[in-house]
Amino acid sequence: MTGEHFETPEERGAHVYDLLERGRALLASGDFMAAQVPLERAKRLEPDKSSIREALGRAYFRSGRFEEARREFAAVVERYPVDDYAHYCLGRAAEKTGRRLEAQRHAALAACMRPDRADYRAFLERLRAA
Repeated sequence: MTGEHFETPEERGAHVYDLLERGRALLASGDFMAAQVPLERAKRLEPDKSSIREALGRAYFRSGRFEEARREFAAVVERYPVDDYAHYCLGRAAEKTGRRLEAQRHAALAACMRPDRADYRAFLERLRAA
């Protein structure tokens, strides 16, 4: 329970959107810890929204909360297995939590989906070289 009450689904949707946008603005300004507050509230209201989970994963990652980030990106990948960016982020978070094989698998998937992304290829090459 969030303790929040909405008269209509539209009010709820507008509130969730506002929370997501506040979280994104805080991410953009580099305030990663503060971004977690509205994004966690948005996730409680809409746990299946991948846009919220991805933004929350980024906030966790940039705050050094790598296991939480890994879980958020894994949720996005589970729902959208062709999301190259989610695979890339999941790979980065998996690497930070010591899951090298998982990191390599997701880095390879991201690089295969988007061979034009030099950052994906560089990440995969770095993992393979280690």
